[in-house]
Amino acid sequence: MIKLFPSNMKFRKYHKGYYPKGISKRGSAVNFGKYGIKAIDPAILNSDQIESVRRVIMKKIKKIGRLYIRVFPDIPVTKKPIEVRMGKGKGNVEYWVTKIEKGRILFEMSDIDYNKAKLIHDLIKHKLPMKSKLSEKLVNFN
Repeated sequence: MIKLFPSNMKFRKYHKGYYPKGISKRGSAVNFGKYGIKAIDPAILNSDQIESVRRVIMKKIKKIGRLYIRVFPDIPVTKKPIEVRMGKGKGNVEYWVTKIEKGRILFEMSDIDYNKAKLIHDLIKHKLPMKSKLSEKLVNFN
């Protein structure tokens, strides 16, 4: 299991912020691999969801292919314990999330063929909280 939270931060707890809307300005093209999983809808993705998708992909590509994770959960989400009254400060950090805009590449895979990439996408699309599609790297011959 990989560590899916920042090693050090300026502050431990943050404000909730906004729900992502609009189209991703950066990170919308496949750069490292041959195929990518692209988010069609905006969503909030937590570290457990990223880890479960990573496990499924690694099980399918084995040692032949390579996986690139293009998102990192760097926003802490706090929660107060069960049966605790309101007040007395903000709760402890419960889990970590990342905000995904529409059109963002989440994962990239290389050294595999299209059929295997399509199979992997069909397996992981129900594990993600948004609609996604398989995206292929654009090759420029100029």
